[in-house]
Amino acid sequence: MNRQLVGKVAIVTGGSSGIGKTTAVALAREGAKVVVAGRNVKDLRDTVEKIKALDGEGLFIQTDVSRSEEVKAMVMTTIEKYGRLDCAFNNAGGNARIGGEVALTAEITEDAWDQVMNVNLKGVWLSMKYEIPEMLKVGGGSIVNTSSVDALRGEPYVAPYCASKSALLGLMKSSAWEYGKYGIRINSVCPGLIRTPPVEGRMQSDPEHEAGWTSKKALGRIGEPEEVAAAVVWLCSDAASFVTGHAMVVDGGFLA
Repeated sequence: MNRQLVGKVAIVTGGSSGIGKTTAVALAREGAKVVVAGRNVKDLRDTVEKIKALDGEGLFIQTDVSRSEEVKAMVMTTIEKYGRLDCAFNNAGGNARIGGEVALTAEITEDAWDQVMNVNLKGVWLSMKYEIPEMLKVGGGSIVNTSSVDALRGEPYVAPYCASKSALLGLMKSSAWEYGKYGIRINSVCPGLIRTPPVEGRMQSDPEHEAGWTSKKALGRIGEPEEVAAAVVWLCSDAASFVTGHAMVVDGGFLA
Protein backbone atom coordinates (compact mmCIF):
# COMPACT_ATOMS: atom_id res chain seq x y z
CA MET A 1 0.00 0.00 0.00
CA ASN A 2 1.27 3.47 -0.87
CA ARG A 3 1.56 5.42 2.37
CA GLN A 4 0.96 9.16 2.08
CA LEU A 5 3.27 10.62 4.74
CA VAL A 6 6.49 8.61 4.59
CA GLY A 7 9.43 10.78 5.64
CA LYS A 8 7.21 13.41 7.25
CA VAL A 9 7.28 14.56 10.89
CA ALA A 10 4.04 15.53 12.58
CA ILE A 11 2.97 17.05 15.89
CA VAL A 12 -0.44 16.27 17.40
CA THR A 13 -1.59 18.29 20.41
CA GLY A 14 -4.40 16.90 22.49
CA GLY A 15 -3.03 13.51 21.51
CA SER A 16 -3.90 11.61 24.66
CA SER A 17 -7.45 10.55 23.77
CA GLY A 18 -10.34 10.76 21.34
CA ILE A 19 -9.80 12.45 17.99
CA GLY A 20 -6.20 13.44 18.78
CA LYS A 21 -5.12 9.95 19.78
CA THR A 22 -6.83 8.34 16.80
CA THR A 23 -5.33 10.87 14.41
CA ALA A 24 -1.82 10.43 15.82
CA VAL A 25 -2.07 6.69 15.14
CA ALA A 26 -3.51 7.33 11.66
CA LEU A 27 -0.64 9.68 10.78
CA ALA A 28 1.86 7.05 11.92
CA ARG A 29 0.07 4.40 9.87
CA GLU A 30 0.68 6.62 6.82
CA GLY A 31 4.40 6.73 7.57
CA ALA A 32 4.84 9.92 9.60
CA LYS A 33 7.01 10.18 12.70
CA VAL A 34 4.57 11.52 15.28
CA VAL A 35 5.10 13.65 18.38
CA VAL A 36 2.05 13.62 20.65
CA ALA A 37 1.50 16.34 23.23
CA GLY A 38 -0.94 16.80 26.06
CA ARG A 39 -1.16 16.88 29.84
CA ASN A 40 -1.97 13.26 30.73
CA VAL A 41 1.31 11.33 30.64
CA LYS A 42 -0.28 7.91 31.08
CA ASP A 43 -2.60 8.39 28.09
CA LEU A 44 0.13 9.98 25.98
CA ARG A 45 2.34 6.98 26.64
CA ASP A 46 -0.49 4.71 25.52
CA THR A 47 -0.80 6.66 22.26
CA VAL A 48 2.91 6.21 21.56
CA GLU A 49 2.67 2.50 22.36
CA LYS A 50 -0.11 2.18 19.78
CA ILE A 51 2.10 3.96 17.24
CA LYS A 52 5.01 1.64 17.96
CA ALA A 53 2.72 -1.40 17.68
CA LEU A 54 2.32 -0.39 14.02
CA ASP A 55 6.13 -0.33 13.67
CA GLY A 56 5.80 3.45 13.66
CA GLU A 57 8.05 5.98 15.34
CA GLY A 58 6.94 8.56 17.87
CA LEU A 59 7.39 10.18 21.25
CA PHE A 60 5.28 12.10 23.73
CA ILE A 61 5.87 15.45 25.38
CA GLN A 62 3.82 16.60 28.36
CA THR A 63 2.58 20.03 27.32
CA ASP A 64 0.13 22.66 28.49
CA VAL A 65 -0.59 24.50 25.24
CA SER A 66 -1.71 27.63 27.08
CA ARG A 67 1.89 28.16 28.30
CA SER A 68 4.26 29.64 25.75
CA GLU A 69 7.43 28.12 27.17
CA GLU A 70 5.95 24.61 27.11
CA VAL A 71 4.74 24.95 23.51
CA LYS A 72 8.13 26.23 22.41
CA ALA A 73 9.80 23.29 24.18
CA MET A 74 7.41 20.88 22.44
CA VAL A 75 8.42 22.14 19.01
CA MET A 76 12.12 22.41 19.82
CA THR A 77 12.18 18.86 21.20
CA THR A 78 10.58 17.67 17.96
CA ILE A 79 13.30 19.37 15.93
CA GLU A 80 16.07 18.04 18.17
CA LYS A 81 14.76 14.50 17.80
CA TYR A 82 13.67 14.41 14.14
CA GLY A 83 15.32 17.44 12.52
CA ARG A 84 12.23 18.88 10.84
CA LEU A 85 8.49 19.54 11.08
CA ASP A 86 6.12 18.94 8.17
CA CYS A 87 2.63 18.57 9.65
CA ALA A 88 0.76 19.70 12.74
CA PHE A 89 -2.68 18.81 14.05
CA ASN A 90 -3.48 21.43 16.68
CA ASN A 91 -6.23 19.61 18.50
CA ALA A 92 -5.82 20.55 22.19
CA GLY A 93 -9.27 21.44 23.43
CA GLY A 94 -10.45 19.28 20.57
CA ASN A 95 -14.12 18.77 19.92
CA ALA A 96 -15.05 18.60 23.60
CA ARG A 97 -16.41 21.70 25.27
CA ILE A 98 -13.26 22.19 27.31
CA GLY A 99 -13.80 23.88 30.65
CA GLY A 100 -16.17 26.75 30.99
CA GLU A 101 -19.69 26.66 32.26
CA VAL A 102 -23.00 25.64 30.75
CA ALA A 103 -24.63 28.99 31.34
CA LEU A 104 -26.22 32.02 29.76
CA THR A 105 -23.69 34.41 28.25
CA ALA A 106 -24.20 37.08 30.90
CA GLU A 107 -23.77 34.52 33.68
CA ILE A 108 -20.46 33.02 32.54
CA THR A 109 -17.60 33.79 34.92
CA GLU A 110 -14.44 35.51 33.75
CA ASP A 111 -12.35 32.53 34.89
CA ALA A 112 -14.46 30.15 32.78
CA TRP A 113 -14.12 32.41 29.74
CA ASP A 114 -10.34 32.65 30.17
CA GLN A 115 -9.93 28.89 30.61
CA VAL A 116 -11.68 28.14 27.34
CA MET A 117 -9.89 30.86 25.39
CA ASN A 118 -6.47 29.96 26.78
CA VAL A 119 -6.69 26.36 25.57
CA ASN A 120 -8.93 26.49 22.50
CA LEU A 121 -7.68 29.73 20.94
CA LYS A 122 -4.44 30.88 22.55
CA GLY A 123 -3.15 27.31 22.62
CA VAL A 124 -3.63 26.91 18.87
CA TRP A 125 -2.09 30.30 18.15
CA LEU A 126 0.94 29.49 20.31
CA SER A 127 1.33 26.15 18.56
CA MET A 128 1.27 27.84 15.16
CA LYS A 129 3.64 30.55 16.38
CA TYR A 130 6.36 27.96 16.97
CA GLU A 131 5.42 25.44 14.27
CA ILE A 132 5.39 27.86 11.33
CA PRO A 133 9.07 28.98 11.56
CA GLU A 134 10.18 25.33 11.49
CA MET A 135 8.00 24.59 8.45
CA LEU A 136 9.45 27.62 6.69
CA LYS A 137 12.92 26.10 7.12
CA VAL A 138 11.91 22.98 5.17
CA GLY A 139 10.03 24.83 2.44
CA GLY A 140 6.46 24.28 3.57
CA GLY A 141 4.08 22.10 5.49
CA SER A 142 0.49 21.53 6.52
CA ILE A 143 -1.30 22.70 9.65
CA VAL A 144 -4.79 21.50 10.62
CA ASN A 145 -6.63 23.03 13.56
CA THR A 146 -9.67 21.52 15.27
CA SER A 147 -12.65 23.84 15.14
CA SER A 148 -16.28 22.65 15.39
CA VAL A 149 -19.66 22.74 13.69
CA ASP A 150 -20.54 25.10 16.54
CA ALA A 151 -18.23 27.65 14.93
CA LEU A 152 -20.59 27.70 11.97
CA ARG A 153 -23.97 27.68 13.67
CA GLY A 154 -23.75 28.62 17.35
CA GLU A 155 -25.05 26.69 20.35
CA PRO A 156 -26.82 28.13 23.39
CA TYR A 157 -25.24 28.09 26.86
CA VAL A 158 -21.68 27.48 25.61
CA ALA A 159 -20.80 30.91 24.21
CA PRO A 160 -17.06 30.76 25.10
CA TYR A 161 -16.68 27.46 23.28
CA CYS A 162 -18.50 28.73 20.18
CA ALA A 163 -16.56 32.00 20.25
CA SER A 164 -13.20 30.23 20.54
CA LYS A 165 -13.97 27.81 17.72
CA SER A 166 -15.26 30.61 15.48
CA ALA A 167 -12.14 32.64 16.17
CA LEU A 168 -10.00 29.71 15.04
CA LEU A 169 -11.52 30.01 11.58
CA GLY A 170 -10.49 33.66 11.40
CA LEU A 171 -6.99 32.74 12.55
CA MET A 172 -6.88 30.03 9.89
CA LYS A 173 -7.95 32.34 7.07
CA SER A 174 -5.49 35.11 7.93
CA SER A 175 -2.56 32.77 8.36
CA ALA A 176 -3.43 30.79 5.22
CA TRP A 177 -3.12 34.03 3.23
CA GLU A 178 0.13 34.98 4.96
CA TYR A 179 1.98 31.70 4.50
CA GLY A 180 0.49 30.13 1.38
CA LYS A 181 3.19 31.67 -0.80
CA TYR A 182 5.78 29.91 1.36
CA GLY A 183 4.23 26.49 0.84
CA ILE A 184 2.42 26.22 4.18
CA ARG A 185 -1.22 25.17 3.95
CA ILE A 186 -3.46 25.93 6.94
CA ASN A 187 -6.89 24.35 7.27
CA SER A 188 -9.43 23.33 9.91
CA VAL A 189 -11.67 20.38 10.59
CA CYS A 190 -15.11 21.12 12.01
CA PRO A 191 -16.41 17.91 13.59
CA GLY A 192 -19.95 17.33 14.65
CA LEU A 193 -20.77 14.95 17.48
CA ILE A 194 -18.01 12.30 17.53
CA ARG A 195 -17.86 9.18 19.69
CA THR A 196 -15.08 10.27 22.05
CA PRO A 197 -14.79 9.35 25.76
CA PRO A 198 -16.72 12.42 27.03
CA VAL A 199 -19.50 11.76 24.50
CA GLU A 200 -19.60 8.07 25.41
CA GLY A 201 -20.05 9.09 29.03
CA ARG A 202 -23.03 11.26 28.14
CA MET A 203 -24.59 8.50 26.05
CA GLN A 204 -24.29 5.94 28.83
CA SER A 205 -25.84 8.23 31.42
CA ASP A 206 -28.62 9.34 29.06
CA PRO A 207 -29.39 6.80 26.27
CA GLU A 208 -31.99 9.13 24.78
CA HIS A 209 -29.26 11.71 24.15
CA GLU A 210 -27.80 9.60 21.34
CA ALA A 211 -31.17 9.05 19.71
CA GLY A 212 -31.83 12.77 19.79
CA TRP A 213 -28.56 13.59 18.11
CA THR A 214 -28.66 10.87 15.48
CA SER A 215 -32.12 12.04 14.39
CA LYS A 216 -30.54 15.40 13.45
CA LYS A 217 -27.96 13.89 11.09
CA ALA A 218 -28.45 12.99 7.44
CA LEU A 219 -26.42 9.81 7.98
CA GLY A 220 -28.47 8.88 11.06
CA ARG A 221 -25.55 8.18 13.40
CA ILE A 222 -22.78 9.71 15.48
CA GLY A 223 -19.34 10.04 13.91
CA GLU A 224 -16.29 7.97 14.79
CA PRO A 225 -12.85 9.45 15.61
CA GLU A 226 -11.38 7.53 12.66
CA GLU A 227 -13.58 9.54 10.29
CA VAL A 228 -12.15 12.83 11.52
CA ALA A 229 -8.65 11.34 11.47
CA ALA A 230 -9.08 10.41 7.80
CA ALA A 231 -9.92 14.03 6.98
CA VAL A 232 -6.86 15.29 8.85
CA VAL A 233 -4.56 12.79 7.15
CA TRP A 234 -5.89 13.88 3.76
CA LEU A 235 -5.41 17.57 4.57
CA CYS A 236 -1.83 16.85 5.66
CA SER A 237 -1.04 14.87 2.52
CA ASP A 238 -0.01 16.00 -0.96
CA ALA A 239 -3.46 14.91 -2.16
CA ALA A 240 -4.72 18.19 -0.64
CA SER A 241 -1.96 20.29 -2.21
CA PHE A 242 -4.43 22.91 -3.55
CA VAL A 243 -6.49 23.17 -0.35
CA THR A 244 -5.83 25.95 2.17
CA GLY A 245 -7.93 28.29 4.27
CA HIS A 246 -10.67 25.64 4.25
CA ALA A 247 -13.00 24.62 7.09
CA MET A 248 -13.77 20.95 6.40
CA VAL A 249 -17.03 19.90 8.03
CA VAL A 250 -17.16 16.28 9.27
CA ASP A 251 -20.64 16.09 10.78
CA GLY A 252 -22.68 13.38 9.06
CA GLY A 253 -24.87 16.02 7.44
CA PHE A 254 -25.83 17.80 10.66
CA LEU A 255 -25.46 21.30 9.21
CA ALA A 256 -27.36 20.25 6.12
